[in-house]
Amino acid sequence: MNSVQILVGLYISLSDSRADIFIVEHQVERLLSGQGSEVTGCDVGLEQSKPVTLRKNGTYIVCGVIFNDKDEVLMVQEAKQDCYKQWYLPAGRVEVGESLEGALRREVKEEAGFDCEPISLLLIQEQGPQWIRFIFLAKITGGSLKGLAAADQESLQASWWDRRSALQLRGRDILRLIDSGLKYRQDPWHPTTLPQDLSCRHVVQRLVLVFVGAEDRIWILLLKGSITYEYFQDSNMVVQEAMPSAYYDHDVNTLGVFSLQHNGRQHGRTDGVCFNTLVALVPDHVQRDEDGRKLEPPAADRPPPVENQRYVWFQVQKQTLREKLLEKTKNTSLLPIHSLY
Repeated sequence: MNSVQILVGLYISLSDSRADIFIVEHQVERLLSGQGSEVTGCDVGLEQSKPVTLRKNGTYIVCGVIFNDKDEVLMVQEAKQDCYKQWYLPAGRVEVGESLEGALRREVKEEAGFDCEPISLLLIQEQGPQWIRFIFLAKITGGSLKGLAAADQESLQASWWDRRSALQLRGRDILRLIDSGLKYRQDPWHPTTLPQDLSCRHVVQRLVLVFVGAEDRIWILLLKGSITYEYFQDSNMVVQEAMPSAYYDHDVNTLGVFSLQHNGRQHGRTDGVCFNTLVALVPDHVQRDEDGRKLEPPAADRPPPVENQRYVWFQVQKQTLREKLLEKTKNTSLLPIHSLY
């Protein structure tokens, strides 16, 4: 499989005008509310990177976590030879021309016999250029449970599992997904998050990279252009390039995804995904009291100075935006994204 560059860019360029300050704050507010915005480019290096083309250099997988009123989870029995008769959540690859939600509906119908509607994304898992998996919490809207008489190449049958009965699982990785679905049903820890219908050619991680200072003042790191890197974890490389002297004294924490954007209708042109992601730069000065307990370090007055003239710290002025960003950094009420490297 040819590798796909996963581009990483800071959110917006900035000049000194009040109009640009308004634009930055307005667009970050849109992301906080779960909306997206069109990807207009990451400029540097974009012409050398390859657009995502499903089945050629990119793979997306959807997975459905669906419960009945007894909190039993929908499972399907595999028909594939390498996992024959083993059980798993309904899941499969996104096909050419499909949306992520459309792929979920198709897979659940083919493998379990039910019509369904997604409620929210629960989790995103990525393994660089190999694949990205989108786990949805969904609900049944029609159809009927697939039995052995309807066995085909998609699955042998479907069943509701109480999670106590013995069942030969294809993989134990789904146990964590099932637990996440149950917890979200009982107490949603992030807002309902479904893909925004906005096109993108590449896999892009659009960063809102923040620093929280003393008295809860907050800054956003911006670029006077834009920059690209491969793979999700390279928000570290952004910090390393912007402020190399401070890099090893700070943690770069990916807190989660505000929203994601996908269209997929034009093969090879809109197969990409944009992840609008909150990242926090946190001082890493571990201090302990006389009993060895970790102490919270005092807040720095300001973020570390940038050493690359392409970057700039922007201090958030709008009170409501500052409060929202502080809440997100403290409570981490965002859609989680996990690397499986």
